[in-house]
Amino acid sequence: MTVKCIKNGKIILKDKILHGKSIIYDEKIIKIVEDKYLNEDIETIDVEGNYISPGFIDMHVHGSKGSDVMDGNIENMETISKSLCSHGVTAFLPTTMTMPMEDIHKALDVIKISMNKNFHGSKILGAHLEGPFISPKYKGAQNEKYILTPSAETIKSYVDIIKVITIAPEMDENHTFIKSMNGNKNILLSIGHTNSTYEEAMSAIEDGIKSATHCFNAMTPLHHRNPGTVGAILNSDIYCELIADTIHVHPALFNILEKIKGDDRIILISDAMRAACMKSGSYDLGGQKVYVSKDRAVLEDGTLAGSLLTLDRAVKNMRINTELELEKIIKMVTINPASAIGMDNMRGSIEVGKYADFVVFNENIDILYTIVEGNLCFRKES
Repeated sequence: MTVKCIKNGKIILKDKILHGKSIIYDEKIIKIVEDKYLNEDIETIDVEGNYISPGFIDMHVHGSKGSDVMDGNIENMETISKSLCSHGVTAFLPTTMTMPMEDIHKALDVIKISMNKNFHGSKILGAHLEGPFISPKYKGAQNEKYILTPSAETIKSYVDIIKVITIAPEMDENHTFIKSMNGNKNILLSIGHTNSTYEEAMSAIEDGIKSATHCFNAMTPLHHRNPGTVGAILNSDIYCELIADTIHVHPALFNILEKIKGDDRIILISDAMRAACMKSGSYDLGGQKVYVSKDRAVLEDGTLAGSLLTLDRAVKNMRINTELELEKIIKMVTINPASAIGMDNMRGSIEVGKYADFVVFNENIDILYTIVEGNLCFRKES
């Protein structure tokens, strides 16, 4: 691969912003140098003073631009990949739904194939299995008919590509499934869609739960006499996903959550469904009809059905509604998800030796360029 350079930008690191530096890269980052030491012969992108961030990682996304992971075909996976890329996402975990197990297996088969495809878009790192191991009471927009008791047998052929499993621990008697998964360090167990009491949730965390799926949504809420799942999340050091669209979670909680959990335990996700980046109308999610108008997607009974959020908008919402420094917010879409799924050795931050995954944006968080493993995959038309 040709050696390239990206220059004249404000480079966002984990704890600071660099000025007057350029990044030399091919597939991976080779070095970070002073602008004055640049070789004029090298292929260069001048970002004209805008921000250079590590590429965003969306570890919970169902679809975009009219396509859904559960469609179970490569063409739709490519559509999702390219759509996410235009919003700064350089890597993602296609996320399944509670549907017949044969449909879930078909989706996982497509994810496995797609991981080795070059879509000229966002890289697929593996799968997030959201359902079928969930609670009927907190099923959200998932189909109760297909909920199953957690079983390692049902997913044994896919443990090499599954990176996250959402589970309601009260459905897992004696936490047999949770304990069986503990031997696989490549799978992150995430509590979600759960009717757990505080005590049940804390016990599950002790037994191996390391994350929370879309914190506050589809779980027992915090109450002063019954702290619930939310109480257990706040009283532990597990990661927590957050849908920062100001619809699923009130923006006041963005600040509250950060003050409790810190900026290294929050992971911004889109939880987007196929209607993201599409016009209003009728769509489907997990075989159920979804109605989309303006900024939200709902089932016929009004239940929120995924989101229409994009990660660049999530970053912008955090910036508007908190007093956090930009580099702390960027951690929530870069190094935090990379660390949670055990891929921070190669992704999630701008460091020598890591993949050259970059996103360039302006003060308004408008995405200008997205570079995936050294390849320019999106450039905003002027």
